[in-house]
Amino acid sequence: MKRTRFTETQIVSILKKNEAGIKIADLCREHGISDQTFYNWKAKYGGLNVREIKRLRELEDENAKLKRMFADLSLENYALKDLITKKL
Repeated sequence: MKRTRFTETQIVSILKKNEAGIKIADLCREHGISDQTFYNWKAKYGGLNVREIKRLRELEDENAKLKRMFADLSLENYALKDLITKKL
């Protein structure tokens, strides 16, 4: 997964500057990001505060862990079913 240059708190502060009235083009030039990156951030983090974003990150990590667990269990289940059908 690609590592970002900005943390969630930095992203929120950039979005708050836009809400305060600074133009998007000026913010993008100041921070070295594209307009599309800004709009992606706004779609993902718009209206959230730092605490909510940290909770979102925790939930995403937990979800990824659960998906890995499910994949492992499904693989084991498939292997056991395959073994049973071969023996019968």
